[in-house]
Amino acid sequence: TYDNAAKMRDLGVSAQELEHHGAVSEAVAIAMAAGARARSGADWAVSATGVAGPAGGSREKPVGLVWIGVADVRGAYAVRRHQWARAGRESIQRQTVRDALDALRRELHGLPRLPPRD
Repeated sequence: TYDNAAKMRDLGVSAQELEHHGAVSEAVAIAMAAGARARSGADWAVSATGVAGPAGGSREKPVGLVWIGVADVRGAYAVRRHQWARAGRESIQRQTVRDALDALRRELHGLPRLPPRD
């Protein structure tokens, strides 16, 4: 879900979370993953929210910053990743999908969680 209205409507992210933390945040990534899992009835869900660029970044949230959320029956968590932005928007998106799937793979196999990357 790209825009905030879809995050709220489709995943149950609250307007307060979006306003207080911003769309690109740990809290919103967790809410997205938990909402996707709850609303779909799935055992697992992953989410990603970030700044893929080429514009839209800020000092606090630069281009390449993403939060990946993972949810299961025990709860949800998010990990901060900073993707290599010089490769461009499409590369950031590909890196994020790869990392989200790796986070899920690690959970499924009982491996250590995906580490943060800044």
